[in-house]
Amino acid sequence: MTVWKTSRRNFFAHKGRMALSAVAVLLSVAFVCGTLVFTDTMNTTFDKLFAATSADVTVSPRSTEDNDRLPGNGKPVTLPASAVQQVGEATGVKDAEGAVSSMSVTVVDSHDKNMGSTTGAPTIAGNWTKNDLRSMEITSGHAPRGPTEVMVDADTADKHDLKIGDELRTIAATGDINAKISGIATFKVTNPGAAIVYFDTVTAQTKLLGRPGVFSFISVTAESGVTDTQLKRHVATALGDTSAYKLQTQKEAAAANKDSMGSFLDVMKYAMLGFAGIALLVGIFLIVNTFSMLVAQRTREIGLMRAIGSSRKQVNRSVLIEALFLGIVGSVLGVGAGVGLAVGLMKLMGAMGMDLSTKDLTVAWTTPVVGLALGIVVTVVAAYIPARRAGKISPMAALRDAGTPADGRAGRVRAAIGLILTLAGGAALLAATRADKSGEGSLFLGVGVVLTLIGFIVIGPLLAGFVVRVLSAVMLRMFGPVGRLAERNALRNPRRTGATGAALMIGLALVACLSVVGSSMVASATEELDKSVGADFIVQPSGGGGALIVDQAAKSLKSVPDIEHFTDYKVVGASLTAPDGTTEDKGLAAVDPTYRDDVRRTTVSGKLADAYGKDAMSVGETYATKHHVKVGDRLTVAFKGGETAKLKVAAITSDDVNIDKGAMYINTTTAARYVPADALPDNMIMFAKAADGKEKEAYAALKDALVKYPQYEVQNQADFKQQLKDQIGQLLNIVYGLLALAIIVAVLGVVNTLALSVVERTREIGLMRAIGLSRRQLRRMIRLESVVIAVFGALLGLGLGMGWGTAAQKLLALEGLNVLEIPWPTILTVFVASAFVGLFAALVPAFRAGRMNVLNAIATE
Repeated sequence: MTVWKTSRRNFFAHKGRMALSAVAVLLSVAFVCGTLVFTDTMNTTFDKLFAATSADVTVSPRSTEDNDRLPGNGKPVTLPASAVQQVGEATGVKDAEGAVSSMSVTVVDSHDKNMGSTTGAPTIAGNWTKNDLRSMEITSGHAPRGPTEVMVDADTADKHDLKIGDELRTIAATGDINAKISGIATFKVTNPGAAIVYFDTVTAQTKLLGRPGVFSFISVTAESGVTDTQLKRHVATALGDTSAYKLQTQKEAAAANKDSMGSFLDVMKYAMLGFAGIALLVGIFLIVNTFSMLVAQRTREIGLMRAIGSSRKQVNRSVLIEALFLGIVGSVLGVGAGVGLAVGLMKLMGAMGMDLSTKDLTVAWTTPVVGLALGIVVTVVAAYIPARRAGKISPMAALRDAGTPADGRAGRVRAAIGLILTLAGGAALLAATRADKSGEGSLFLGVGVVLTLIGFIVIGPLLAGFVVRVLSAVMLRMFGPVGRLAERNALRNPRRTGATGAALMIGLALVACLSVVGSSMVASATEELDKSVGADFIVQPSGGGGALIVDQAAKSLKSVPDIEHFTDYKVVGASLTAPDGTTEDKGLAAVDPTYRDDVRRTTVSGKLADAYGKDAMSVGETYATKHHVKVGDRLTVAFKGGETAKLKVAAITSDDVNIDKGAMYINTTTAARYVPADALPDNMIMFAKAADGKEKEAYAALKDALVKYPQYEVQNQADFKQQLKDQIGQLLNIVYGLLALAIIVAVLGVVNTLALSVVERTREIGLMRAIGLSRRQLRRMIRLESVVIAVFGALLGLGLGMGWGTAAQKLLALEGLNVLEIPWPTILTVFVASAFVGLFAALVPAFRAGRMNVLNAIATE
C-alpha cells in the first residue's frame, strides 16, 4: 500500500512533466480507436444498406460470376422474363418481380456535367420495383411512367441541385436515354454515395439491357411464415434446372455484397492501424526518455528511499505504477478522442462525397478494450527499463547530487550490438538489390529495413557523439560560447539525445523511402512512355477507371478531322489451351494493326506484324516460357460468348515492360470473326495519331468531341505523364499525412526532453544566469540544442530512408521500374523543415527557462 501511495503522490507531483508523454499515448490510442470506430461504422452502414436492398430471395444469372473475372462488353448479363413467371408460381412466393440494373452508365445534366459520385461509388440505373420500397420512398413527384421520365435519389438531387422537370441524359452501352425528372426518392438508410436513377421497366429493358423481355435479376418476396431458406428451396424446385441461375437468401446476398466491399475496407483499416503502430513505436521513445529523466532527477530521492528500507522491487514497482497511471490517463482520453476522430473522418468523407451518417456510429465493446490495453501495455513496457534502472540505485546515491547521469556514455556492448545489427541489415538490403526474383528480394528488403532500423536505434548514442560534434562545427560554433554550451548540453547524455533523435528518425526515414520510390516510379514510367508510346493522344475513362468507351462516344471521336489514324483497343475474354494441355482464362487484346506504331513492343521471337494476320496472335514471354509455347504453335482459344478457334502464335513479346506486360494480341477482325457483334466488347482505350503539323488542332477537336461524354478524357503524352505524377503525388500526400502523426509525437518527444532537461539543470541555469548569461542567450542556447537534436534525427532518418528507397527501387527494377531518382528538393525541404521543427519544439522550454528566478534556481537541489 505504501508503494501505491508513493507512486500516486509522485505521479501527481510530476503531472506537468508527464503531460507530453500522456499526449503521445493519447494520440496513438486515438488513432487506433478512431480507425476501428470509422471502419466499424462503414461496415454498419453497408450492412444496413445491403440488408435493406436485398429481397427475401434473389435469382440472378450464374454467368455474372464469369463477368467478375474477365472484361465484358458493358451490357449486363440477363435472364429471360419467363423465369419470373416460373418463380412466381413457386410454393411460398408472395411476389416475384423482374429487376433491371446496370452500373455501366453515366448520367449527365443538360450542361453535360457528370452527376455521378466523385469518390468512386457507382452510378446505378434500373427500373423502379416494389423491392425498392424496402430501402427508399418517393418523397417528391412520382415514379417514371414512360420513356421520357426518370426518377433520381434525393442525395444526388441535393448534391447537384436537381429538381423535378430537369432533363438528364443517361449514357449506356446501348445508347443514350434523354428524360426529365419525374420524381425524387429518398433512402430510408444511409446511402454511402452511389448515384441512382430509375426508369420504367420497358425503357430500362430496352435501353439498359439492349432488348425487351429480359431482366438482370428477380426479387422474390416470401409469404408470411415462410423462411428465406425454405423459399430458396421452393424457387429452386420451380426453376428445375438451376445451373444457369444463382439463388441467394437475403443474408447470403448481403454477405456477398459485403465481401465485395470487405477487401477495400480491410486494406484501409490495416493501413491506418499500421501508421498508428508507427506512432506508438515513436511514443515508446518518448515514454522511455520521460521516465529515464525522471529517474535521473530523483536519484537522490530514490537513494533516500533505499536508505530507509525500500527494496529494489518496491522502487521498481513504484516507477511501473506511475507508468500505469500515465497509461490509464492517456488511454482513457485517447479512446474518447478516437471517437471524435472517427466522427471527423466521417465529416471529411462527407465533404468528399461519401455520405456516412453519425446515426450509424458504431463503437464496439472491443474498441475501448483494445485502446486501453494497447495504451497501458505499451506505456508500462516502455517504462520497464527506466524502472529497472531505478531499482538498481543504491542507498549511497542519497549522498550525490540529483540528476547526475551514471551512464552518460554509450556502453561498448551496446555499440557492438548496434554495429552488428546495422551491418547485418545493410547486407540484407544489398542482397535485396541483387535478387533475381521479387519474392526473394522482398524478404531480404523487409529483413534489411527492420535490422537497420533497430541497429540505428541501438547505435544512436554512439552516432550522437560523432554527428552532433560535426553538426556543431557547422551550425553552432558561429554562435560563440552559447553555441558551445548548446553542443555540450546535447552531448551530455548521448543515450537521451540518441533516443530523442531516433523518435524523429523513424517517421522521416519512411518519408524519405517513399519519396525515393515514388519519384523513381514516375521517372521510370516517364522514360518508358517516351521510349514506347508513339501515339499522339490517348483516350480513356476519367481517372483510369474500369469503364468502357461506349460506341456512340467512339463514333464521335472518329468523326474528328486532322487525325491520321485511330486504334481501337478491346479486351476479349477467352479460355486458352496451350500445347501442354493446360487451360487458363485470359483477356486477349483485340487491337488494330496500327497499335504496333502507337505502342512499340519488343519481340523475343517472331514478328509482331504477323500477329495481326488472319487467325494469328502473340503471347507474352512469361506465358510462353511457362507453357513451352514457341512461334508456329497453335493455341485453342474459346472466346467467351463466341466460337472456338485455333490461333497460330506468330510472335512472343518481351515482358521487360510496364505497359501491356504479358498482353496477348489479336487483330480486331479476328475477334469479330469469332465473337458475335452483340457480345463484342466496346473499347477499353483508344489511341490516335495526328496528321503532320496538326497536333494542336486535333487535340482541341478531340476534346470538343468528348464534351458530351465527360466520363472520358483525351490526353497527349504530356497530360498522361502529369496525371501519373499527380496520382502518385496524391498517394504519397495521403501517406505523409498519416506519417505526420508519428512526426508530431516525435516533436512532442523533443519538447519533453528539453522541458525535463531544463528542470534537471535548474541549478546549473541559475548559476549561469548569476555569472552573466542573459535571458536571451539562455533561450538561444536551448533553441540551438533543440535544433541540433532535430537535425541529428533528420540526418539519420533521411539517410536511412534513402538507403531503403534505393534498395526498394532496385527490387522494383525486376518489374520494369529501372530508373532510380532521388527527389533532392523533397529531401532538402524535409531537412530544412526539421531545423524549424527543432526551433518550434524549443519555444516553450526556452521561455520557461528564461523566466526562472535566479536565486530560487541556485537554491534548488
